[in-house]
Amino acid sequence: MNRRKFIGNSFAIGSLTSIIPISQLYSNVQKKLSIQNKKTNYDVIVIGVGSMGSSACYQIAKQGHSVLGLEQFDIPHEMGSHTGQSRIIRKAYFEHPNYVPLLERAYQNWRSLEQEISNQIYFKTGLLYFGPSNHLLIKGTQKSAVKHGIEVNELSQKEQLNKFPQFKIPESYTNLIEIDAGFVTPERAILSFIEQALKYKAVINTKEKTIEWSKKDGIIEVKTNKQTYKCKKLILTTGAWTSKFYNVKNLEVTRQIMAWAQPKNLDMFRLKNFPCWTFADPSVNGIYYGFPSLPSSSFEEPIGIKFAHHTKGTLSDPDIVNKNISKEEEKILIEAIKKFIPEGIETLISMKTCLYTYSPDEDFILDFYNNNKDVVIATGFSGHGFKFASVIGEILSELVIKGKSIHPINFLSSNRFN
Repeated sequence: MNRRKFIGNSFAIGSLTSIIPISQLYSNVQKKLSIQNKKTNYDVIVIGVGSMGSSACYQIAKQGHSVLGLEQFDIPHEMGSHTGQSRIIRKAYFEHPNYVPLLERAYQNWRSLEQEISNQIYFKTGLLYFGPSNHLLIKGTQKSAVKHGIEVNELSQKEQLNKFPQFKIPESYTNLIEIDAGFVTPERAILSFIEQALKYKAVINTKEKTIEWSKKDGIIEVKTNKQTYKCKKLILTTGAWTSKFYNVKNLEVTRQIMAWAQPKNLDMFRLKNFPCWTFADPSVNGIYYGFPSLPSSSFEEPIGIKFAHHTKGTLSDPDIVNKNISKEEEKILIEAIKKFIPEGIETLISMKTCLYTYSPDEDFILDFYNNNKDVVIATGFSGHGFKFASVIGEILSELVIKGKSIHPINFLSSNRFN
């Protein structure tokens, strides 16, 4: 890890000059999705067209293979895990250094997609880490930074107060900043994957629910509430619904809460003045994290700073999620944020729910399904998967087209639970 002193603005904010509003992108995609297609035989079918499924459809279609994406809801939608305006992207992965090579490729793929679509998805804001020196958030980040040569700088308390006075951090905490971190925009990313997949002749069916699938004599048959399809290869990217349809044990689906608030001094918290951030409070499980206030002209509502608690929420059935957020839940989250960002919340603007799908060890599951080389599953992203979507789609395409991936994914094999 780079231990030099942090001086001045050593990170840059992404340009706002080439951002297509999500509403416009959504309208463009809807027009193309409305075109009817009666084809029933494909090289690959992807069940679940969210974060990973949309990326897989794009990668497969781009290579000239026929692909059908089946989504039970609209694209995008707020029933699962992928919406919410912004998702943090970072390389110094405190969860495990093995993720870093995948992140290096994810960054490359996000940039390639941006060039292809002439639209910005990744925003470099820098990412602050605050926590006790012995906390996993700090130790794990430093470990990954050292092992992979990632630019993570340590801030003294004076430097933190001078550069980021929005935060009130205990003197005993370690303060870090990862220069190349920031956020990606999930709705824009998914719509962009879909728009490009359609350009490369993919077929994407929305509001079509898969009922069952089976394999016989080397052919896979997929039955939905509207049609029966056949394919050679199948990809299962069904998120929180995975355990409902497939024999994947020990997945837990939890209801999570995220919030947006108007700060007391909005200018201090705007995109160009305020980075993404994380902090660990050892008195509670998990970590808190958040984002700058994003301009509604480019990112649309909700406005205000966004924040959430990354920890296991309430166990939930994805088909019966309590969307109502209690006053007690609201109070607990707001008080936790005000402890470290005293001026960050003047008026609460919006609160929403999303779903996490936890694997037993909170690492991804990315493998052939039940050792069937014609069926691939990607699940258990445990609330930290979206930043990888651009590379996961590439990996899924490699597995179904070539039978193996060039990327280091052995540590994500489902065999680790045997």
